[in-house]
Amino acid sequence: MCDDIDHLRRKVIKITGAVGVGAMFASPLNVFASEANPRIKSRGYAAFDESGILKPWSFERRPVGDNDILIDIKYASICHSDIHQEKGHWGKQQYPQVPGHEIVGIVAAVGKNVTKFKVGDRAGVGCMVGNNHHHHNNDEEQYNSDTIFTYGYPDKRSPTGISQGGYSNNIVVEDHFAVHIPENVSFQEAVPLLCAGITTYSPLMRANIKPGMKVGVAGIGGLGHMAVKIAVSKGAEVYAFTTSPSKVKDILAFGAKEAIVVDDELAALNQYRGQLDYLISTIPYDYNVAAYASVVKPYGTFTQVGMPINSEVTMSALNLAFSRVNFNASLIGGMKETQDMVNYCANNKVLPQIQMIKAEQINEAWESVVNKSARYRYVIDAATF
Repeated sequence: MCDDIDHLRRKVIKITGAVGVGAMFASPLNVFASEANPRIKSRGYAAFDESGILKPWSFERRPVGDNDILIDIKYASICHSDIHQEKGHWGKQQYPQVPGHEIVGIVAAVGKNVTKFKVGDRAGVGCMVGNNHHHHNNDEEQYNSDTIFTYGYPDKRSPTGISQGGYSNNIVVEDHFAVHIPENVSFQEAVPLLCAGITTYSPLMRANIKPGMKVGVAGIGGLGHMAVKIAVSKGAEVYAFTTSPSKVKDILAFGAKEAIVVDDELAALNQYRGQLDYLISTIPYDYNVAAYASVVKPYGTFTQVGMPINSEVTMSALNLAFSRVNFNASLIGGMKETQDMVNYCANNKVLPQIQMIKAEQINEAWESVVNKSARYRYVIDAATF
């Protein structure tokens, strides 16, 4: 009998629609018998309305398909985007909805076509989990119209009708949309890289940041503090703009040349007018874009990555014209670039400052993010879901 059970364990680990290793070991005979409809049992924290209050929720994920992997989540971290989306700031949402697009864990099962991962690998998931037609013909999947984003996105394969995110104990994703987490970085420090890291790394790399360049970072939260660290690692002189005086000491410790407290907007920014080569704004609220753009040299570049309520920012065309900056916005990064970023940050120790919490502390942590008191990324221990 023991030999039969061991045989079943080995057989079930790599099948289409396999389930978590823990579940298999608990009851291998039952799992094998349920292969006809092997949905994945999950538990997590979900929003149920626009109040943004999260509560425990048990739900099912789709079976593991031929090109999928099942990840037993170890840690997930909190992005301000989670709050905006669940509160309906970017439009009406379908509930219940599990947020979370910074996810790391261990591969527990793989589909029959998967060669990129094997059971036991360390894996990470960011803002994308699949593509409706498996189109992966470029390195910027975030701009493909068929891409499925990690939570709240229509997904006909999901039992709930939408993708469900990483504030949970497991997740099923197409292998193409997962990255390898190197052994030389902890899961806890790696997890914020899957959004905060790539969202700032991508535009900074495309701006070709070089030693000696004067780079501005506006908004020093989860994204902003990573932008400071990445730019510093590339040899830039970093000027960090914050509305929080309590962050100045941290900002300088991250390697910034100057930390500018923007209490009087015009007075604080005018003294840097036309001095910087590049500025990246991570500010997640409506603000005066032209005032911040004024610190960039004519024909320099201003990149917006923070996504405010209603996805709108105030922009004076006249004042922006006087600055003559090249204005753009950026959305995360593609999968190849995300893997490059994870490797770069791990190898160069460009890692986030984190605060560990349990699932029951999520709502409190969200309030801290909104109140700008987070330092600087909350990481949730998935064992507490």
